[in-house]
This record gives sequence, structure tokens and C-alpha cells, in this order.
Amino acid sequence: MIGQRDSVSGAHFAFTDRWGGVSAAPYEELNLGGAVGDDPETVRTNRELAAKSLGLDPAEVVWMNQVHGPEVAVVDGPWSSADPSAVPSVDALVTVRRGLALAVLTADCVPVLLADPVAGVVGAAHAGRPGMVAGVVPAAVRAMIELGAEPSRIVARTGPAVCGRCYEVPEAMRAEVSATEPAAYATTSWGTPAVDVSAGVHAQLDRLGVRDREQSPVCTFESGDHFSYRRDRTTGRLAGYVWLD
Repeated sequence: MIGQRDSVSGAHFAFTDRWGGVSAAPYEELNLGGAVGDDPETVRTNRELAAKSLGLDPAEVVWMNQVHGPEVAVVDGPWSSADPSAVPSVDALVTVRRGLALAVLTADCVPVLLADPVAGVVGAAHAGRPGMVAGVVPAAVRAMIELGAEPSRIVARTGPAVCGRCYEVPEAMRAEVSATEPAAYATTSWGTPAVDVSAGVHAQLDRLGVRDREQSPVCTFESGDHFSYRRDRTTGRLAGYVWLD
């Protein structure tokens, strides 16, 4: 259920795999995405199972309406469950509220978890190719800085995502992306143009002064233990969680 988890000075980071939930094919098993065609009650059960496995109150997990943009929301509590429109269309969240978990959904895009344990600030970002190019991760870091974080203290974790050896794109798209972020320039294992979004995100973090970084070795496209939109199209969503004691 939780494929990767670690803690640093009271900041906690976790990424799920696809197992341990109750969704049926093609979303089996731990689909955490509410907008992919799975039964809403099943997704709610999966989110409860995942949260409880982390020792979290499911009601204290904040989700986003992700749209592949650069917008960031500062949050101090969960959205109203009675009002779905209360969930903003953003691709990054930041908070200073301890115990409140921020969640990001992915199925090939890069989930980015950030924390400054000293300042008591955490952030979560959804960095697909468009979001990485638009600068969602730098925007999230800037929002954290406004709340008292310092780049030199920020701990960053990026989770399972499609790797540059598998993310094939047209040559024109690779040129467009690498013109904005040269580190994202890649070639597939079979010799065609590709984009490495994780490499681009880590290059952005490095330029911002975020040195304490770890990148998951898991490629979602290659791993049968993880959801991959590029591989399966109709599929579930993984989640990354970050919170402070």
C-alpha cells in the first residue's frame, strides 16, 4: 500500500503503490483518484485505508483539483466535504498547520513533496510536463518562503514517475520543453525524443537552493506495481502525502 515512506525531523513523506485497496479492474487496487471513472465510494474507502495506514485522520488530508498549471493554494484546513466546488483548481498546496496532510495524485507525472521542519512549512506539487514548464515547483517553493521557509532547509522528495527513457514525445515538444528546462532533454531507450520531467524538477529545485533532495528510482511506465496513464490509459492514481508532527 505504501511503497515508500521516510521522515526527517518531524516531517513525513509517503508515496503509495497500487496495492492494498478495494478497486476492481482496471483500477485495481488502491486507486486514490476521484476523477478517473472509479466508483466514488470505492475511492473514498481507498483514501481512508491509505490515510489510516499512515496514522492520519482521513478527514485531515487535503486534496487538489489538479489542472497541470502553476497555481498554488495556501491552506489551513480541509475543504468542505459538502461543497465539491470548494476544492480549488491548483497544482500545489502549502500549509503551516501541523498534522494536516497535503496530497498529490499522479499516474506518470512527478509528485513533489517539500518540507522545512524548522519553519514548520510543508508543500506538495503535481509536476507533469506542462506544470514543470509552467514553473509549479518554483511557485510552491516561493509560497513556502513567504511562510517562513528557507531553501537551504527544505527537504524535497519526488515520487514514482515515468522516466526519461520511457516518456517519448515528438521532437518539436522535446525542443520546446528543453528550451525552458534544458535538464529535461532526454532520449528513450529505443532512441527517440523524450522528456525527463523528474530531471527537470530536480534542476529547478537545485537552482532554488534546495539541496536535500531524493528521487524515487521507480518508473511508473515500467513498474507493474504502479499506475501508469501512458501505459494503460484507463487506470488509477497514486498519491504522495506530506505532513508535520
